[in-house]
Amino acid sequence: MQKKLKVGIIGCGDIAFSKHMPGLNKLKNVEMTAFCNRSIEKAERAAAEFGAEVSRVFTDYKKLLEDEQLDLVHICTPNNSHAEISVAALKAGKDVMCEKPMALNAEEAEMMYQTAKENGQKLSVSYQNRFKAENILFKELVESGKLGRVYFARSLALRRRGVPTWGYFLDKGIQGGGPLIDIGTHSLDLTLWLLDNYQPKIVLANVFKEMAGESSEANYFGPWEKENFEVEDAAVAHIIMEDGTTVFLECSWALNTPEDYDIKTVLSGRKAGADNLNGLRINGEKDGRLYKEEISTASSVNEDPGEREMRVWIEAIRADKEPPVKAKQALVVAQILDAIYKSAETGEAVKF
Repeated sequence: MQKKLKVGIIGCGDIAFSKHMPGLNKLKNVEMTAFCNRSIEKAERAAAEFGAEVSRVFTDYKKLLEDEQLDLVHICTPNNSHAEISVAALKAGKDVMCEKPMALNAEEAEMMYQTAKENGQKLSVSYQNRFKAENILFKELVESGKLGRVYFARSLALRRRGVPTWGYFLDKGIQGGGPLIDIGTHSLDLTLWLLDNYQPKIVLANVFKEMAGESSEANYFGPWEKENFEVEDAAVAHIIMEDGTTVFLECSWALNTPEDYDIKTVLSGRKAGADNLNGLRINGEKDGRLYKEEISTASSVNEDPGEREMRVWIEAIRADKEPPVKAKQALVVAQILDAIYKSAETGEAVKF
């Protein structure tokens, strides 16, 4: 019988309670034995709901990392602490699953990546959209060659009025940015993964802060405090890869656009195109006629994406294989996000 992997949870907030801890809790070969949060009450609540028979709670992550029995940690803290805690955990001999984005900026992400390499530990970043049934089939469709060479993509994370009004989302110092680093990171990761292309060449981008100055009664999460809105409300980027493949990235928390697009990708290839705008579809030409065809996902993976992500991550640790979301891939996403902000600031294209 395999020894259970012992997990520590650092940051017992919404994402830990909604995805990480429920997903881990369903795995028989895992037990959560340590919980850390600045509010001891949240750590105690997490331990009560998801902890092993004997669990410990902390307010200082450094104390948690002193536990030599822990095999891995999940880091679910604000963006500005991802690098610091990840580096400390990797140096302490723990494998690390870090919430997205990888870090506050590319420099910190690089430090995490190099520390994992130097210490021989596994490092992954939580991008659960890869694990949705439609996106698993989407990836298989691209890999099958049915689209031919894919040379153009649209990467979408557009909300009409979806400004998060809780926590630190509007605080630039803690978050690092707005919708680009919050949800744009998800859509960019999904698109690059579908393309299997991590060689950016040049980025030209702009970010906007046009809607932030006027709060909105129609916002999904209630009106925002405009005086505290320190980050962008929308961002767009033209990304050209080394092989000429072009990606248009569009993301927003607030934008006057007719539709919401919750982490979507549109691909155009020589033989056909495909998208997941509303389920999975393929389009092209057949027998002299243009066609669009919906691809059913009913008989494919029915597992919750977050639960599948946790399961596959733990299986990679057990089998001593690379995690499904590789640290190098997440690092490239971080580097492109940095380039987008830099291009927007300077008004110039950024070359890699």
